[in-house]
Amino acid sequence: MSRVRSISGRGRTRRKKKSFEIDITSLLDILVILLVFLIKNYNASGIVLNVPKGIELPTSKSQSLNTSGIIVQVSPNTIWVDDKIILEAQKDTLAEDRTGRRIIPLFNELVKKKEVIKQIEKSSPNAKKFSGVVNLVVDKTIKYSYVKKLMYTAAAAGFGKYKFVVMTEE
Repeated sequence: MSRVRSISGRGRTRRKKKSFEIDITSLLDILVILLVFLIKNYNASGIVLNVPKGIELPTSKSQSLNTSGIIVQVSPNTIWVDDKIILEAQKDTLAEDRTGRRIIPLFNELVKKKEVIKQIEKSSPNAKKFSGVVNLVVDKTIKYSYVKKLMYTAAAAGFGKYKFVVMTEE
């Protein structure tokens, strides 16, 4: 008995497949560098904050994260509430009430914000509840007596919890 050999099948057994190796060391180095960069710049709080030009934040060693809430930014000349200018020192000279403890434009804006949040809370069952948190972004040159007025005004408007936004020391 003779075996039938075909010409087409002869070369398969003789050819050896060459292995193809890639050196991925440099690729892994780049990925590790990218990973370290992304972890370093990751913001776990989810709060994006645009600090205006006139504000220089104080430094702190605190590691706690801010919570979401109304953002009040204060420079020596201007007060913003959620990126809206509320008070400018040159224009508004009668900004305080008769007792000198409340800042009237800030109080009015915070009351409006509180009412809007309460309306959204009533209309939508999945909306966030009113927390009463205000994030204070205060320039480090502002005097404590003015910070005290800011806090009193926020408390009078219904925002009794304060979070001070600072720069961390590295």
